Amino acid sequence: MHEQLINPTIQKFKAEFNAEPEHIFLSPGRINIIGEHVDYSDGFVLPAAIDKYICFAVRKLSQTNLCTIVAKDLEEEYTFDVTGEVKPVKQMWMNYILGVFSQLQKPESFFCGMEIVFSSTIPMGAGLSSSAALECGFAYILNELFDLRISKKDIAVIGQNAEHSFAGVQCGIMDQFASVFGKENKVIMLDCNSLEHLYFDADLQGYSLLLFDSCVKHSHLTSGYNERRKDVEQGKKALWKNFPEIEKFRDFTVPMLDTTKEEMGSISYKRCLYLLKEIQRVELAAKALSEGNIQYLGALLTETHAGLSTEFEVSCNELDFLVEKTVQQKGVLGARIMGGGFGGCSINLIQEDRAEEVIRTISEKYLKEFNIQMKVYHVKISDGIKEYTNEYIV
Repeated sequence: MHEQLINPTIQKFKAEFNAEPEHIFLSPGRINIIGEHVDYSDGFVLPAAIDKYICFAVRKLSQTNLCTIVAKDLEEEYTFDVTGEVKPVKQMWMNYILGVFSQLQKPESFFCGMEIVFSSTIPMGAGLSSSAALECGFAYILNELFDLRISKKDIAVIGQNAEHSFAGVQCGIMDQFASVFGKENKVIMLDCNSLEHLYFDADLQGYSLLLFDSCVKHSHLTSGYNERRKDVEQGKKALWKNFPEIEKFRDFTVPMLDTTKEEMGSISYKRCLYLLKEIQRVELAAKALSEGNIQYLGALLTETHAGLSTEFEVSCNELDFLVEKTVQQKGVLGARIMGGGFGGCSINLIQEDRAEEVIRTISEKYLKEFNIQMKVYHVKISDGIKEYTNEYIV
């Protein structure tokens, strides 16, 4: 099933290093059913790993301290000394890797050289967390090759810290957690405060989750993301100043928020209002899944989009258009922007036997409105990071 990704990665490894790789690892991207931007606010999220992967072909080299990493799709490579100090570099893709390595490198470390080629079927910039797959995939590789005995939870945290320290994005834990802890046909309800989690069957009863890629990524993604975090933190300070007895952000109520609106300002109020409502929607969505109420799940998705567009203000004209037109189609239960915002994908809950009709209609409308050819990703919910051990044909 994975040969179309694995075999070219192996061939590239052979061409670069004139040797066979010793290990093949698959690190998945993720979707988030619902719970956007709440993973840094003590909230719940409902992500799942998907069958889009970064494939790593790896060989350990005990006779050298040099680690050479080849990004096949970018046609770039980078070499660093595993015994030297690592710092951020201009190649952003490499910062995700170096950010992981910097946390595991200690004076007593016994790392040696490595040769790694990686390639991906996770669309870049589509909000499917290719960065988390890269970070956590590399942490997983180091854990396996050097017997570091790091827990799965720690691998997720290491990935998140790499994003903070070397990539400059103050992301929550959800993306990394989903990439590590994913299970086939299961969604994860994750408590982003304690990292406790539950699995729910992803039985969509004749409906599919389709991703419509707007093929736009507005340049203020990183700055906008960090600005939203500042807005939220300002609101939290006002809430805790007035209600110090509350332990977790998610335990604040909308009436409490209303009493502090003037103090925190209208922008922070809107951001916090969205978050409190979204945290509640995640719990309702998990309940809807467990009860087989797929219609209600769809309605919650569309509610989330309205909040992301008007309260959290991370949507854009292209995504608003896609969602608005999609939910008007027969067989569509709900749709919303997915990911950090300012572009990327919408996630859509669509009746399977109407999917092609909806895709055709929305593609035509989107092309006419923006002169952009929308991309469509069919995704299946899959396992988290793993070493690929089946025999493969090259």
